[in-house]
Amino acid sequence: MDESFADLAARQEALVRALVAGADLPAGFIAPHVDAAARALLRKRFGEVLHPWPALVLHREEYLCWAAGRPTRGSWLDGWDFARAHRAALAPEARAALAVREALWHYPPAGASDARPRRAPALRFFPGGLVLAAFTKARVFGRA
Repeated sequence: MDESFADLAARQEALVRALVAGADLPAGFIAPHVDAAARALLRKRFGEVLHPWPALVLHREEYLCWAAGRPTRGSWLDGWDFARAHRAALAPEARAALAVREALWHYPPAGASDARPRRAPALRFFPGGLVLAAFTKARVFGRA
């Protein structure tokens, strides 16, 4: 055990990148074990996304494929990023949830980690309905 603290920290960082961001597996680790742990972390990540985005429950497999190799931005933004990327394929409830989110919040620019609430009233359409948002409240009209 003559590894220095810096070497250990570097190896740990490489392992975390392999587990959650799809980086190459560092030497000395058993690939099937790391793959199993990475899949378990993806499933946990999906469960965390369901707290702010319960309407995505029907999109588990799509989310797991999409999230593999992507570092997380937090469950709220992960759900939003996924929903934006798969807008056309979302279930009606998830499309309505995305429309509500976009009516109430400004999507954060690249590199930013926080969304800003909208100050002005907003109207968003989704197939079969629309969302009217004002004063931090949103109302869905049509089918969701």
